[in-house]
Amino acid sequence: MIGLGTWQCTVDSMFFKGEATFKIFDNNGEYGFEMDVEGGQELPEAENIEVTEDGNTLTVTFQVAQLPGKDLSIYVEFEEDSFFGYMKIPFVGKIKFKDGKRIA
Repeated sequence: MIGLGTWQCTVDSMFFKGEATFKIFDNNGEYGFEMDVEGGQELPEAENIEVTEDGNTLTVTFQVAQLPGKDLSIYVEFEEDSFFGYMKIPFVGKIKFKDGKRIA
């Protein structure tokens, strides 16, 4: 399993500007994934979460009630204690993650 730990990055989009935190953990042999943003902003609850691994890249695909039947995706590529990637949201496009780093 790759990318286990807590990671932080900067997000700068028209919807949110600030720090995002990802927790990637071992959930009984499968990947567990949680995301949070600073400032107590409430994120929609993710449903049908699927995490796939390809080399040093994790892809997290999920759905939210606000976009029924549409998949949202998070792509992160790890390099030791740093990462880069983006989130792809239907009707919005890609939101890049900047300065990704392991914090725990």
